Order: sequence, then C-alpha cells, then structure tokens
Amino acid sequence: MTAARHPTLSEYLKHNPGTEGHGPWPRVRLVTDTWMALINRLATAPWDLLAEWADGDTVLAAVHDGTDGAVAVLSLTSQGGRFPSLSGSWPSAIRLERTITDLSGLTAEALGDTRRWLDHGTWPVAQPLGAATARPCGLLPLPYTFLPVEGEGLHQIPVGPVHAGIIEPGHFRFTCFGEAVVRLEDRLGYTHKGIEALMTGADVDRAARLAGRVSGDSTVAYALAFARAVEAASGTVVPARAHWLRALMAELERIANHLGDIGAVCNDVAFAVMYAHCGVLRERVLQAAGACFGHRLMMDRVVPGGVTCDLDAAGGRRLFALVKELRPRFEELVDLYDGTPSLQSRMLNTGTIRPELVRQWAAGGFVGRAAGRDFDARRSPGYEPYPQLEFTVPVREEGDVNARVMIRILEVRESLNLIEQLIRGMPAGPVRGPVTVADDQRHEGMSVVEGFRGDVLVWLRLRPDGTIGRCHLRDPSWFQWPLLMVAIDGCVVADFPLCNKSFNCSYSGHDV
Repeated sequence: MTAARHPTLSEYLKHNPGTEGHGPWPRVRLVTDTWMALINRLATAPWDLLAEWADGDTVLAAVHDGTDGAVAVLSLTSQGGRFPSLSGSWPSAIRLERTITDLSGLTAEALGDTRRWLDHGTWPVAQPLGAATARPCGLLPLPYTFLPVEGEGLHQIPVGPVHAGIIEPGHFRFTCFGEAVVRLEDRLGYTHKGIEALMTGADVDRAARLAGRVSGDSTVAYALAFARAVEAASGTVVPARAHWLRALMAELERIANHLGDIGAVCNDVAFAVMYAHCGVLRERVLQAAGACFGHRLMMDRVVPGGVTCDLDAAGGRRLFALVKELRPRFEELVDLYDGTPSLQSRMLNTGTIRPELVRQWAAGGFVGRAAGRDFDARRSPGYEPYPQLEFTVPVREEGDVNARVMIRILEVRESLNLIEQLIRGMPAGPVRGPVTVADDQRHEGMSVVEGFRGDVLVWLRLRPDGTIGRCHLRDPSWFQWPLLMVAIDGCVVADFPLCNKSFNCSYSGHDV
C-alpha cells in the first residue's frame, strides 16, 4: 500500500490564509483544535521548526518546508496561560518551550521536561516578558536537578560553568564508565543578557545595536537578520548596492570565523602549527575589514534601510588583493591538514552525529551540512543578492569532526569566490534608504539569514510609533547544543574539547 502524501506547507497555506501586515511570509492564526491537528501532522510531515516563542499570551512557531522551501509563522492564543506542546513532534521545541515559561510565564502542556532553562533564579524579576514579578535582591541560584546516575560502575564528572582560558560559561555534566562517556548533559543560561526585554520599547536604531551584540562573532549576521526583519515589517526598500555590501561583509565574517575555527580545532589535538597559521590568515581578513569598513568586526555597519558605509575603489582593490593572498596560503594549510596522519586519526570517526538526528533537530550550518542536511538560508528561502550569485553549498554525510572541518574548508573557498563576484558586480547608487512605519497597520516581520554557524532568525513586531513592540532572536546554536551531547557518546572524556570546538556553539547567542 502506498503511503499517503503529506501536503506541502505551500498547499497548507492555500487553505489557511495569512494575517495581513506580516512580511515577507504569512502568519496563520490557529485555534486549539487546528493547533492540535497540526501537531499530529508534524509527526510525519517533512516540516522543520525554525523557532518558537511567545508574544504576550500568544505562542508563535516559525516553520520551513524542506520540500518546497515555503516558510510561515503559526500562532495560537494560549488559554489561561497554557498551550499544547510541540515537543511530541519536534524535540527541538523542548528547550524553546522551557524558555517560553522562563521569559513569558506561559506553560506548555504535556512537556516532558519542565525544569527552568535560562532562568537560574537570580534575575531581579521573574517572567520578564510576561508578568515581570519582582524578586528580592541577593538571591542564590536555584538548585538544578541533573539526570541521575543509574548503573554499576558509573560516575559523574562536573565541568564548568567556569572554564580554563578565555571562554564563556556553561556547565557540562559527564556520566562515564571509566574514561568512556555514556551521557553528557549541559546547562546553559549563564550569559543571559535580557536583550529581548531591553529591545521592547526601544527605537529601531537602539535595537539594531543590541541585535549586533547578541553574539559578537556573528555581529554582521545578527545585524542583517534584524535589519531585514524591520524592512519586512515596514515595507522599507533597500538600495541594491546596500544588499551587495551587506553580503560582502557577511562573507568576510564567515571566512574570518571559519579560519579561526579550523585552527582552534587543530590546536585542541596539539597541532599548533595550523592554529598559528590560521590565526595569521584570520588577522589578515580582520585588518582588511577594518580598513574597508572602519571596524574589524564590521559592527554597526549593517542597519535597517541599508549600511552606514560604502566601499571605495581602493577598498575593492584591497579585498581583491586579500583574496589573491589567501587562496594559495590557505590551500597549503589544507594540504597540511589532509597530509598529517596523526591529525586525521583524531578527527575521523570522532564526535559523529547521525543524519536522521540532524534532520530531526533541523540543525543548520556546518553541523547540519556535515551530516547530510542540505540547507543554507542564502539559497532557501534566499535573500538578496545571493540569487544573482553563483555558489555551491557543500554537504558531507559522515557527521564527524573531520566532516565539520571539511565543510568549513569548502565554505572558505566558496566565500572567496563570492567576494570576487560581489566586488565585480557591485551596482552603483545609494547605500541606505529611509525606514518609515505607517501608523494605521499592524507591522510584523521575520527574516532568516545564514551566519557562519548557520541560520539566524529574527521576528519582530513594530509599534505604530516605530519602536519595538516585541523582538525574538534565535541563534543556530539552539539546535546544535543538544546534538553535541549525542556526538560525545562513546568518546572518551579527553575527546570533549575537540568535539566541542568542532561544533563551536555560541553560549552568548543561545542565552539571549
């Protein structure tokens, strides 16, 4: 018997028209019955959960159909502060719904894990995006119940949240049999900054600065995602040249971070020569970015309406020279990486994730593409100017540390090609347009942008006066941290730094 074909998201949307004033994708308002029917459908439909958050008493979920590329936002007004959990169909919703409870006070029904996630009990207010109940000063962190140790010969090793070296805080609880890791459980939230609460009521310029500081190594990606969400909500038209300059900055950011990661992964297995040479090349990229755009990380250069700086002829020549310098030097390092057996023996078959888990969690970036998930937001759903450019999205199937390094290597090559295309094809014209908000409409917008870690999502609602009514930011690390816990299974404790660095999830981006 032939299995029934599930409707695509596009087909579903034909029967469920979207809300006006939401761009560029529709928002579908559901009631409890249709929300429950959707949950049942999701158990087998090939739709990915992009994000889930709350706006007042309403829960929203952004979904993407990998078969037809459609994107939509589905929303449900909670009943008495409760809503049916999506976690039965999408396990990636578990931490998102725990966070909804922490921030907004809404409760997901039938959620298997109800422990606090971001709220450790030390914030000055509880539910800062909901009732915002004040707490006494000087509170100690609430106790957190980790999964119990069950089995003869097992022991636990707690690591963090404070680590050696300059690294953000996160707690890792290893359950081991001897040196072999049989389970890893993480706890995050130590770098929560309250950015979404700070954005509420802020003007667009202030909020754009906050977005660019969610995760400093992805400042261009976050600024671009925020700007595109504002532009979608307000109907702002961005000059063509600004689109191309934004992409140029994004590719420079991608190259710099990939170079840093490749060297750092090799350094974790004591292959310091790669670390040193990758660091030199990364520095060359940052110097060029600083010379061309006035800031090494290009922070605050991408804004709603366009960009704040232009690229002159001398800057274009400098970037061409950078690409010409990097290509041969980078290929020498790739040959060194491939030709060092002791290095390969540590990378191959270490920290492996199965492709079906990557698809289930909709993990993006090099984590997803190293395990067969062919998704890149530059291509689908896509945004300017990438439809006008030629590039390949590299995908591998092995899902191990080596595959994640190789995806980075292949992406550096593609980004170098993109930089040349962007400079050669850069259109003339202005680099910034005005952002205007009509006061007679409801303005909501969402964007999905490909950062170096993967897809960054921003959804926001603008008030009639142009300030932010609500803004939600979702880092790709939300769907990658849980997979790291799986990747370490069967490894020894000493492999964790290598696996962790090969993922390079963002603590700060996750803990918004």
